[in-house]
Amino acid sequence: MRKLIPAAALAASLLLIGGMPSSAIADATPAPAHAYLYIGFPNNNQVLPAGKPIKVWFGLRGMGVAPRGVKFPNSGHHHLLIDTDLPPMDKEIPNDRNHLHFGAGETETTIELPPGKHTLQLLMADDKHIPHNPPIYSKKITIYVK
Repeated sequence: MRKLIPAAALAASLLLIGGMPSSAIADATPAPAHAYLYIGFPNNNQVLPAGKPIKVWFGLRGMGVAPRGVKFPNSGHHHLLIDTDLPPMDKEIPNDRNHLHFGAGETETTIELPPGKHTLQLLMADDKHIPHNPPIYSKKITIYVK
């Protein structure tokens, strides 16, 4: 049986041993060593035709892909960030037009973007859509739709 510690006692003990945990996610799923996430297509600074779906290919090394809700060691699932910065690393990734979730384990998608300059970035998350610790994310690339 688990013994629950009152919040005040827990906070006091954390202060005594060196402070509260950083926002670097105390209970986050550990990331495998040397995992590497990247966008395989499109390429950085690529010009793509307007009015056509854009295929985005997700590259991942050193880790596996598992659907949302499946907790398997050294695995996670993809999130595509469009025209936005990385979200907080200690919370569930938002689900909106700038944060696309691929919780079925997809490794590619097609998107449609209006003409202009856009950024794309990938972020891995665990079975609960929370980034790993340390977070695994790709370089942010820029594409131009003309």
